[in-house]
Amino acid sequence: MTEHVAVVGAGVFGAWTAHHLLQAGHAVTLIDAVGPAHNQASSGGESRLTRGAYGSDEIYTRMAMDSLPQWRALSAEAGLPLFHPCGVLFFFPGEESYLRDTLEVHRDLGLPSEVLSRSEMAARFPMFDFSEIEIGVFEPRFGALMARRAVQTLVERFVRAGGGYVQGLVETPGPAGARLAQVRLSSGEPISADRFVFALGPWLPRLFPDVVGSRIRVTRQEVFYFAPPAGDRSFEPAAMPCWADFNHGDMFYGCPDLEGRGVKFAHDRHGPEADPDTQDRRPSDAALNEIIAFRGRRFPGLLGAVLTAAEVCQYENSSNGDFLIDFHPRLDNVLLLGGGSGHGFKHGPEVGRYAAARLTGSITPEPRFSLATKGKTHHREVH
Repeated sequence: MTEHVAVVGAGVFGAWTAHHLLQAGHAVTLIDAVGPAHNQASSGGESRLTRGAYGSDEIYTRMAMDSLPQWRALSAEAGLPLFHPCGVLFFFPGEESYLRDTLEVHRDLGLPSEVLSRSEMAARFPMFDFSEIEIGVFEPRFGALMARRAVQTLVERFVRAGGGYVQGLVETPGPAGARLAQVRLSSGEPISADRFVFALGPWLPRLFPDVVGSRIRVTRQEVFYFAPPAGDRSFEPAAMPCWADFNHGDMFYGCPDLEGRGVKFAHDRHGPEADPDTQDRRPSDAALNEIIAFRGRRFPGLLGAVLTAAEVCQYENSSNGDFLIDFHPRLDNVLLLGGGSGHGFKHGPEVGRYAAARLTGSITPEPRFSLATKGKTHHREVH
């Protein structure tokens, strides 16, 4: 049965959900307060890793695998590349359980990952200093996604295919019965639909404080870019992979010099709680100094490299790191979709496919994505 669905939030999760609903034959209106992947959104920014290394969490490895062909297809349609297939290198100080579990999942799923010794990594990727590192896993199928460009391209394709797009701020839905009939924009314009998806990233807890609230925590994150030495092509994606220094879960990660932006560095550690509307978007000296110290140890060729750009964004992780894709407990035509930051962008196509099917009742619910599994005490279990 064809229905009208309103998807609120044009980030990576909302845009892919709108796409899959439209492909299934529904009338779809996509709504965003500012614009697809805007500069305050968690889907904004320059780039994201896509990888299959998830320890024993096979569900996320499989979702990353199944999302990759959809990203490739979207990239093939775009005027500029959305996916850079430079591979991803995870490396470890020893054979810890995360590595063993990752390799077992990769074998089960048929991923062509390569286990590399320190000497093999040093020979293949000489831009790294692998001191105190013993082993790594290289994933040749994966690489980097151009985040903002990818979401904006997807929304443009959605509109060309007949989807509706409206820009405006959605007010908090008021008291209702068992179903939501419409949302109202701050301009006063009402938008009616049969079903609704709220994919609002860091704004989801604010719009649904009693249902989501502290089950999703918004934290400040900082990303830095450094200029490689003039004439040195070893930091380009043809030579250098995306990477993650796992370090027992205290990860630093980054990307090569994608399209002249600079070599990217970030620390995958939850920063202080943040408000996406009001947090200071200026980078902090403390975070920059931490990255420079790490860079000096791991990338000797970037010693003294000039800082070319910095981004201050946010994560919005659920209490355990699993996605939230479940119905509102009191509104049976409202699907809540969030908790994706830190590792969610790469999964956008499959999150959208699952969310569209969940909304229409055509898929068996995944317990890990349920609201019931999200508590108010935060202990991230997904890396």
